Amino acid sequence: MRILSRAGLWSARTGLFCLVLKVFGGGVLASDLLAWREAGALPELVAHMEVWLDEHTDLPRRSAAPEIRLTSEATVAWLAPMRAASDASHTRGLYDPDSETIWLVRPWNAKDPYDVSVLLHELMHHRQAGQGHWYCPGAQELPAYRAQQAWLNALGLEPDVNWVAVVLESGCTKRDIHPE
Repeated sequence: MRILSRAGLWSARTGLFCLVLKVFGGGVLASDLLAWREAGALPELVAHMEVWLDEHTDLPRRSAAPEIRLTSEATVAWLAPMRAASDASHTRGLYDPDSETIWLVRPWNAKDPYDVSVLLHELMHHRQAGQGHWYCPGAQELPAYRAQQAWLNALGLEPDVNWVAVVLESGCTKRDIHPE
């Protein structure tokens, strides 16, 4: 009986400690991590994502924000026919470095963490475009997917990513560097 009493006391103390930690310590982190959900407009959401990227990547923020447009799968297929041919049904966003435009595929919801992670992924590409030469366009994908994964993991979610395809695309084979 005495062991049960000590176990119960230990459990109560641990529970109280966790509650205090959550209210005074962990609650601040959790509310900051979820602050993006309170964004009233897309520019405010982008600002939240940029702060997260500032804190979790080495890539500096660009001086000019990208233009962001919602579009259809058909437009993405027209903008990037090679990408659309291989995975058109999975493409949820696209970054055009020439126009500095992020294209988000409809339906897109600023309150859905998976949709917001696509925005974060494309914001990574915007930052990467300001960093100069990449051996091939695919080399940018692995860091962008890793940032997307880290953000979703912090929310307790997992991305739906074909990591084998991402690693292969990021590998920059001779064909990718010097197409013939």
